[in-house]
Amino acid sequence: MKTLVVLDFDYTIVDDNSDTWVIRCLPDQSLPDSLTNSCQKGQWNAYMGRVMTYIGDQAISPASVRSVMETIPFTDGMTELLMFISEHKSTIDCIVISDANTIFIDWILQAAGVHVAIDQVFTNPARFDERGYMEVQHHHLHDCTRCPVNLCKRKVLEVYLSEQAERGIEYRQMFYVGDGGNDLCPTFCLRRSDVVMPRKGFTLEKLLVKLEDDDVMSLKAKVVTWSRGSEILHELKASVGV
Repeated sequence: MKTLVVLDFDYTIVDDNSDTWVIRCLPDQSLPDSLTNSCQKGQWNAYMGRVMTYIGDQAISPASVRSVMETIPFTDGMTELLMFISEHKSTIDCIVISDANTIFIDWILQAAGVHVAIDQVFTNPARFDERGYMEVQHHHLHDCTRCPVNLCKRKVLEVYLSEQAERGIEYRQMFYVGDGGNDLCPTFCLRRSDVVMPRKGFTLEKLLVKLEDDDVMSLKAKVVTWSRGSEILHELKASVGV
């Protein structure tokens, strides 16, 4: 019986949005208004595909993109949290579920030396084509009306837990740590023994408060807010008895 830590990436592990941070690789660090205004609700992934095509059109090399992405700041205390997890892999599993992309997340975790803490990353597949342009694809297809068309985090988590159970791995407690609106859906599959940890002042916390007020859908998990990684680490240490 292990403990599972589920982490969002943008504004959770890192203290910014990796998809907007990449714009810093452009000479004037900005996008044309026509491109910025093309983003539609629930279609962020498709928008990022257009952004990366524009960056490729400006002859920005993959190496230049990577050097910029590796400068994104980590949220205060998050590196220490990931180091603790990496030192306790016999009792703690850790996965990332994010609407970013495989390349950005891999680069950033590798540069910080904390990739060993993460067992699996579930995000949008990305690759560089023969021109050096980065292409971003949908993570999966789903029928959830609450989530972006390319990713339902609840479906990802449910499939992961089912596959782990088939391997004989059960979790006595899960911690779900996030900040955004797309982090609400997976909280509904958490149990009473689990903990959902919304970042203080961000969208997920506000949605959970509204959920409590409306009492439309029942949330079983305990809610603990956080501002720094040290607060998550405190809860995790108490859970595993360290």
